[in-house]
Amino acid sequence: MAWGFPVPTLDAELRARALRLLARREHSRAELRRKLAPHAGEDFDLDPLLDDFTKRGWLSEERFVEQTVRVKARKYGPLKIAHHLREKGIDAQGVEKGLAQAKAEEGEALASAWRARFGRAPRDEVERAKQVRFLQQRGFSLGPIMAFLKSLP
Repeated sequence: MAWGFPVPTLDAELRARALRLLARREHSRAELRRKLAPHAGEDFDLDPLLDDFTKRGWLSEERFVEQTVRVKARKYGPLKIAHHLREKGIDAQGVEKGLAQAKAEEGEALASAWRARFGRAPRDEVERAKQVRFLQQRGFSLGPIMAFLKSLP
């Protein structure tokens, strides 16, 4: 005890740090492990802490996928969202769920991204190609892009 206060243990410090991170936004298990690892000792095992958080419902891959898709679908297509989920350590089954959710909202997201950037139909093939490239970079598939552009007046 220093100055009459209990000295926090490494486990308590990591638990508090993890709770602060989760209070801000949802994290995947792999992402939370990556953020906690520099603060844990080399021989400290993070799995029991992460298992406890999962058991208590504080850490949930399903909630992370749902929140990520909900936030990213406003601006990006299903392919980019799936790539982002894979980067965050989500397994194939979770990525498939997220992809299905994103594809359900793809038409609206595609129109929203197009309106925010262009707002008018392409005048010629050069401008059409530019719009297609932009939407593909945002993670939309070529089929839905072409169908959308053909539906424009």
